[in-house]
Amino acid sequence: MSGSSERHGAHGRPPTLRERWEAYKNSPFLPATVLVLIVAAAAGLFAGSYTYAMAKPTPHRIPAALVTQPAVQRGEAFVAGMEKALDASLELRDYPDVADARRALDEQKVFAIVRASGNDGVALDVAGASGASVAELLGKAGLEVGDATGVPVTVRDVKPLQEGDPRGLALFYISLAAVIMGFLGAIQLSVHAHGLNPAERIAFTAAYALLGGFAIAAAVDWWLGAVDLPFVQSWLILAFTMFTSGMVFTMFNTLMGRWAMIPTWGVMVLLGNPSSGGAVSWPLLPSALGHIGRWLPPGASVNAQHTAVYYQGHQFVFPYLVLAAWALVSCTVFWVWRHRHPGGRARTPEHAATAS
Repeated sequence: MSGSSERHGAHGRPPTLRERWEAYKNSPFLPATVLVLIVAAAAGLFAGSYTYAMAKPTPHRIPAALVTQPAVQRGEAFVAGMEKALDASLELRDYPDVADARRALDEQKVFAIVRASGNDGVALDVAGASGASVAELLGKAGLEVGDATGVPVTVRDVKPLQEGDPRGLALFYISLAAVIMGFLGAIQLSVHAHGLNPAERIAFTAAYALLGGFAIAAAVDWWLGAVDLPFVQSWLILAFTMFTSGMVFTMFNTLMGRWAMIPTWGVMVLLGNPSSGGAVSWPLLPSALGHIGRWLPPGASVNAQHTAVYYQGHQFVFPYLVLAAWALVSCTVFWVWRHRHPGGRARTPEHAATAS
């Protein structure tokens, strides 16, 4: 009788709602549920970010060179037609001759050249290497405007993409591979090499970045022959990208622990890759993305790689500074707050080792 009453006592009563919550909170089911929700949200945001950036490219301030000597006959009608076709997004800049205009094109200050052509016509020189999507848009609009205004128009790609990469996406994909494998490598170091100390973790991140960058460049150039890369420079850009991406994750892992993947994915993939200018050129991206992308590692990587491949004599230091700044900040945060990083291993004091 007494045993029955005990079973119906404090130990036999159903757990309260608070007790159930405490048990659930301390179980593996809570983080698993949170991960289910995060993955679902990330999937939607991933698709949405790319669709927003690429589904309907709209021109925003496309700079073009207008050669003033010789003057473009009937050029006003053509320019007005282009302005209308591009929704007033053509930004014409005057250059005295074709040589100056071509120099501006090589320096990526303009995306096209409008110049006089025979028989009172207009020649529109575009540069596929500056962005296949922009060149295609300008060329199509130029021919349509020529038909509508009666102005003879000749469209020519004076700086075409390589034959193995007709859409100009190969450089975007190799940069994307470097970004994603960079932080995946850092995640795997955290899982499988948990005991690495800070200096060792940075060294191994640099090691897989160098080997990974070499593998990506070799696969695309030597094995597939898709793009003729300036091999050493492209390899080092890819390695720099992988290292930066890996250290960005390591920084967030130091600051946020096991939830580091959320800001890493947000900065590097959801925001960084669609705004990089690799799949859709910056003048066709929503204006905010076009500006932000230049300051993020994926955009810097695409920019550096693109200029290295197609504009060897006119390269910029800015994308390298962006990668260096992200890498330096990430390494500094990790090093200063390394005691908060979930990795590392305890060191045995020297006096303890001597005593034993």
